[in-house]
Amino acid sequence: MPDGLTSAAPAYAGSGDDIDEKQLQSSSHGDDYLAHGDHGADTELKRSLGTRHLTMIALGSSIGMGLWLGSGTSLANGGPAGIFLGYCLAGSMIWCVSHSIGEMACVYPLPSAFVQWTGKFVDPSAAFALGWSYWFSYAITIANELQAANTIINFWTYSVPIAAWISIWLVVLVLINVCAVTVFGEVEVVASTIKFGWIFVVIISMIVMSAGGAAYGPVGFRYWNEMPFTNGFKGFLSVMPTCIFAMSGGENSGIVAAETSNPRKSVPRAVGSIWLRLSLFYLIGSLMVTINVSPTNGDLFGSGGTNASPFVIAYRDAQLPALAHLMNVVILISVISTGSISGYGGSRTAMGLAYLNMAPSALKTADKSGRPWFGLVPTFILGGGLAYLNVSESGSDIFGWFSSLTSLFTLFGWAMICLSHIRFRVAWARQGRTPEELPWKSWIYPIGPWWGLIMCTLLIIVQFYLAVWPLNKPQSVENFFADYISVIVIVVLWLGARAYYRGRWWVDLDSVQLDEGRRFYKNDIEKAKVTGFKGVAKKTLGAIFN
Repeated sequence: MPDGLTSAAPAYAGSGDDIDEKQLQSSSHGDDYLAHGDHGADTELKRSLGTRHLTMIALGSSIGMGLWLGSGTSLANGGPAGIFLGYCLAGSMIWCVSHSIGEMACVYPLPSAFVQWTGKFVDPSAAFALGWSYWFSYAITIANELQAANTIINFWTYSVPIAAWISIWLVVLVLINVCAVTVFGEVEVVASTIKFGWIFVVIISMIVMSAGGAAYGPVGFRYWNEMPFTNGFKGFLSVMPTCIFAMSGGENSGIVAAETSNPRKSVPRAVGSIWLRLSLFYLIGSLMVTINVSPTNGDLFGSGGTNASPFVIAYRDAQLPALAHLMNVVILISVISTGSISGYGGSRTAMGLAYLNMAPSALKTADKSGRPWFGLVPTFILGGGLAYLNVSESGSDIFGWFSSLTSLFTLFGWAMICLSHIRFRVAWARQGRTPEELPWKSWIYPIGPWWGLIMCTLLIIVQFYLAVWPLNKPQSVENFFADYISVIVIVVLWLGARAYYRGRWWVDLDSVQLDEGRRFYKNDIEKAKVTGFKGVAKKTLGAIFN
């Protein structure tokens, strides 16, 4: 077992973070902690990122191949109405998850965020399963994005060997992450800005195209009228995993909060930007695709790489090659951005596991610039190494199996975030504290986290149904494991950790040390409420953006 691991479950009772810091022990010390300013939840990471970085990372870091390319498969399997409703449902889930992240990250801005929250409020075994599965998922995502970058380049040329492109883009990702965290933050800001600006180009151009500005003439909502659902209700269900995959990564904002200078200010604003990402990219973006690309378009089935992207197909069929090329440039930027934040998330997840005593203690360390080398190096070695499996045909088959491991990790992560939030609030109330004492509180609690938890559970069950009776694939043991092996891995990790730790199945909420690993803020004293018209306006804007 890793260094520092103990067999006694009580080591985790009421903890889950193992971060040493001065805590506010009683109200009599309140003046002392207020005088010292913001403190707590401190590690060797540097709080160098600001509100701008966290907001833009929350807004655009998860926009990648899942949306730009995966929407094609969803359109073919579910039809125009199926993909749109799928993004609506998945959007409601990530919105609730983001609110849970927002409230928790303000109080506990820890390196691995939801992994440490799970260990603190749910169960150490669940944290073990979540942490290691997510770390492996980050490594696999790096490999996926490196392969995707090569595929995108093939849109223009096949003259450079696959291994060469993988090496080039791997160096780019490593350089982004080994520089100071502010460099990583600025790269993500630039990438998110480009993606955010491009979505307006997509929306405006595709409205013009559907109205008659394309070579094929006006189409309006023809495909919605002709074939709203291509495979009935089962087709709609098959769309959901792709929609969830497209929205995965939004939880990274909780991890980045550990390196922001003022989480109480930055995190709520990041949460407030979620509706922009949901409405512009997923809902309106998918709507534009459904009115310009037929679900029976042969390119959705027969083309490879970005040639199968419904966005590229729409521009190509409209005889707008310049926009098709620009679309591929944006997809390439999205891929590099996703790969970069996967390296970042993987290294911080490894650090969080070390604070839970579930990984070697060396992973807790970072250099004077805040770079966790012991987390970065193995993450990129594994991610980069797996990427080279795609060079050979047999290797790509092995890589395909590895990739399938990540398919349901996101749902498990979202479920644990919501469950952690629910149990955190219960512990908070049991120990005599009120929601008004929180730095920021979600206005959709308790409906939000319960909705997210229930929907994640239902979709894991739905995925089991689709694994046993797949859409457009024969029933086989191989197909079942390819679609559902991630759940099996999570269960094995969880039960293995349970056998090792023993003890209670749930953390005792009455004995949770709520102030351990907590971030204290100098202005934690509740400000006087604003009344009148200004108060109403402030409350209305807060409901929209927070």
